[in-house]
Amino acid sequence: MSFQSQPPLKDMTPDLQAWFDSAVGRELLEAESALISRILPTLFGYHLVQIGVDSRVCLYDESPVRNKFIVVPKTELGLSDNCVVADSSELPFEQHSVDVVVLHHALDFAQSPHQVLREAARILRPGGHLLMVGFNPSSLWGLYRRFKGREPDVPWNGHFISHRRLSDWFQLLELTELKRRSEYFLAPFENEKWRKRCCRFEHWGRRAFKERGAFTLMLARKDVAGMTPIIEERARGRLINLPVAEPSVRGQISESR
Repeated sequence: MSFQSQPPLKDMTPDLQAWFDSAVGRELLEAESALISRILPTLFGYHLVQIGVDSRVCLYDESPVRNKFIVVPKTELGLSDNCVVADSSELPFEQHSVDVVVLHHALDFAQSPHQVLREAARILRPGGHLLMVGFNPSSLWGLYRRFKGREPDVPWNGHFISHRRLSDWFQLLELTELKRRSEYFLAPFENEKWRKRCCRFEHWGRRAFKERGAFTLMLARKDVAGMTPIIEERARGRLINLPVAEPSVRGQISESR
């Protein structure tokens, strides 16, 4: 599968932020946040990393994980202390050091989406979970994208990677798919009046086309044969002190005489 060439994410960030500030962008983000907030409370660990396209979007409020970080493509005013400025294709985290990784449209706007997914799998510990959100090509949004021409604006210049392709990548990276959900069945009209006219189709689409929502959420677990999940020293139980017989020194005393 060939992907359309894109500029660096840091160059697209202002346009992406402006789109997420639009009415349709906010509605999509609300639907994504609602679905993520139902899954994150079931994922535990010590470290969570969110990789996305908008530094203002925080999706991990419902997560019980202790330490949370957001990877952003460039330095901006007002960044919080837990923001890490880095390229998503070269993450500055150690291998097998993160319990939960959240990819929020990170593959849609990456120059090399497979490399971004590879990096996410690299930093994920065995037994850790990957939560990925991306645009669904098998939806009204995917159909609408085809009519935008060869050089569409954001977000229609995204890759819109199919579930089949993502499943193949997951298998190559030893990621086991656990769950798949699709939401937001409204048409991608920028005009609010036209969107409201199509509201009646949302309930119909939710029942008849459950996997044809505007975005797809995939939950996967990293399963590596022969490896044991890393546990922090503080979380380990104390060892039981068992009595151990001391070695006899009688023979050594006799020989010395």
